[in-house]
Amino acid sequence: MLALLGVLVVVVGFATKRNPLLVVGVAGIVTGLFGGLSPRAVLADFGTGFAASRSVTIFVITLPVIGLLERYGLREQARALVTRFAALTTGRFLALYLILRQLTAAVGLVSLGGPAQAVRPMVAPMAEGAAERRYGALPERTRERIRSFAASADNVGLFFGEDCFLAVGSILLITGFVNTTYKTHLEPLDLALWAIPTAACACLIHGARLLRLDRTLERELAAAEGALPRADVEEAAT
Repeated sequence: MLALLGVLVVVVGFATKRNPLLVVGVAGIVTGLFGGLSPRAVLADFGTGFAASRSVTIFVITLPVIGLLERYGLREQARALVTRFAALTTGRFLALYLILRQLTAAVGLVSLGGPAQAVRPMVAPMAEGAAERRYGALPERTRERIRSFAASADNVGLFFGEDCFLAVGSILLITGFVNTTYKTHLEPLDLALWAIPTAACACLIHGARLLRLDRTLERELAAAEGALPRADVEEAAT
């Protein structure tokens, strides 16, 4: 019964808005000590648990690296790079990223992109840079719209692309559950092949939405400024 005091520590700690990591750590120590473990055994269990779930804490390494890259101009360089390609609009760039994200996820490279490591430091600034080259300075609302579409391109590409890879966790979970519950012999490859048409439809539908973003931005900025967009003005002048 005394080992359940660890639950009380968690409740009190969260109720008083203490640091979650500190609360869980103290609760684990209390549970271990009152459960009959020695301090050395408690420390050993902490080390074993950390080593077994080290993939969950990999962000401790990746986030400082990404922050350091942003500190030294990664976002600015990404924005400057995309401005060199005149034909690359915001919608076209995000549609290309959607295809790339889906193809890489389909072969198991699910960690190649992502909101923290790709969208925020590179994809969103490049999409904004493409819009700035065409329309000039952007309102904050337009920037937020572009950033949301950049995040959606990453999420849709990953969500529908990873199911085409037969060794992804969701495919293995489905096959394991079906084979155990219904006594069948469903292969992961069968599910992966059936996921391809869905992924293709998702790419076409969301790709069309991304391409339509260019016209949406043009109308939105024209309405905000009460004039034609810069690209139309230059075209009319020529």
